[in-house]
Amino acid sequence: MGSLVQSVDWLAIAPPTVTAAVALVVLVVDLFLPEDRKPLLGRIALGGLVLAGLSLLPLLRGDRSTFCLTGPDVAVTACSYTADHFTLVIQLLVLGGALLTGLLSVGAIADSKLPAGEYWFLLLSSAAGAALLPASRDLATLVVALEVASLPAFALVGLRRGDRRSSEAALKFFLSSVTATAVTLLGVSFLYAATGTLHLTEIADGLGHVDPRLAVLAQAGVALTLVGFAFKTAAVPFHFWVPDTYVGAPLPIAAYLSVVGKAVGFTGIALVTVVAFPSYADVWGPALAVLAALTMTAGNVAALRQRPDRKHSAVRLLAWSSVGQAGYLLVPLAAAGYTDDPSRAIGSTVAYALMYAAVNLGAFAVAALVARTRPDNRITDYRGLSARNPLAALAHAFFLLCLAGLPPGVIGLFAKVTVFSAAVDAGLGWLAVVMAVNVVIALYYYLQWTAVLFKGGREEAGETLPSGATAEPAVRVPATLGAAIALATAIGVALSGAPQLVLRFASQALL
Repeated sequence: MGSLVQSVDWLAIAPPTVTAAVALVVLVVDLFLPEDRKPLLGRIALGGLVLAGLSLLPLLRGDRSTFCLTGPDVAVTACSYTADHFTLVIQLLVLGGALLTGLLSVGAIADSKLPAGEYWFLLLSSAAGAALLPASRDLATLVVALEVASLPAFALVGLRRGDRRSSEAALKFFLSSVTATAVTLLGVSFLYAATGTLHLTEIADGLGHVDPRLAVLAQAGVALTLVGFAFKTAAVPFHFWVPDTYVGAPLPIAAYLSVVGKAVGFTGIALVTVVAFPSYADVWGPALAVLAALTMTAGNVAALRQRPDRKHSAVRLLAWSSVGQAGYLLVPLAAAGYTDDPSRAIGSTVAYALMYAAVNLGAFAVAALVARTRPDNRITDYRGLSARNPLAALAHAFFLLCLAGLPPGVIGLFAKVTVFSAAVDAGLGWLAVVMAVNVVIALYYYLQWTAVLFKGGREEAGETLPSGATAEPAVRVPATLGAAIALATAIGVALSGAPQLVLRFASQALL
């Protein structure tokens, strides 16, 4: 029997703890600030995220674990929280994504008249849960972290009070997420019944020699536990909430869900499959391979239908694109079930996620810029952006080419090759072929949108300008929004210049 007396390694748990503490500070300070001082909350929140990111630096010196089982009867060292290199890379992605989202949010809160105190509190709370999840090493903590990351996101999606689309998006997101969580909890209970433990390392040991009478129960538990994380990753058939939620949510929150939400999903899948279910790779490996193929195909085909000549929504295109990208993220996770070295496959997913996070947030940042003058944010609204704001148009073109995997977006190409190699090395030739076909499909709509940026303005497209206007107005870039675009561009350019850096960094994210 393990000891109930726990020593807490405060340094190890600093990143999620600092984020949660700053969220509480924002909530309390909001009570005493007059309305004209509310922008101060944004500065506190952004400072807190930077502080949480800096708290990762002392953890680079070596792995640290806390909340561990102790005692003479404990055969396997089992800890509920581990800060290893994998944890730190994902926490960097989460906190960096939340910081960029925060920079996008400063102007959006003022423009949409959102309640600043609630907004920043919910964003930081969700980021704290997302930062906790990669360090979780038992199913109870994993589920709690998943819910802490998800519940504030429901409120953020529906925070535009009186907006019917926002309320509908929040309701769809909430109902589908609750269903997925219920199925996951059922799977967790099955696994606990079969193994008698919730710690991932002990589950792996228990599933290795499970009672034959409980074999079917264990297999059902393995499959059902993956459902909640597949939902967060927006894998088919748990993807139907994505387009309406992204369109209805405030634009910074759509960006946050597209990056941090996916990080939470694929991290959870990686942890439960590679750490807890290695002996059941023949169950989850084929399942993830089929999910990856269906997800990338459904996402890219749906994105292909979003056409500029039909005035479709740019955010909806980004939503379907993110579903397709989720399929690519799942490929190395599926490959981990077919190889003797799953850690290399996990490194491929992490490398792709780091690339995707930077450039997708950048694409959403430019979308937020265009939305300041074109609230409908249709693809046709990007016509002539090169004339109105050349730097923003060039940045957006670079982000789209990175997502497509074309030069000068070298990091996107390298990340896709890494994922493709993981599938081939694992013997999943059919999945590699499906991925290659989907990359070609995606090229069409990414290049089509890129071409729109450099076409003539609305008058050349046959649209009428506002009364008395002789030319389209230039787009004014707020400082924080400009900083977000510049930061995402700088990261993308730096990684494209030295793609081996991110690949080497991600390859150390071993489980």
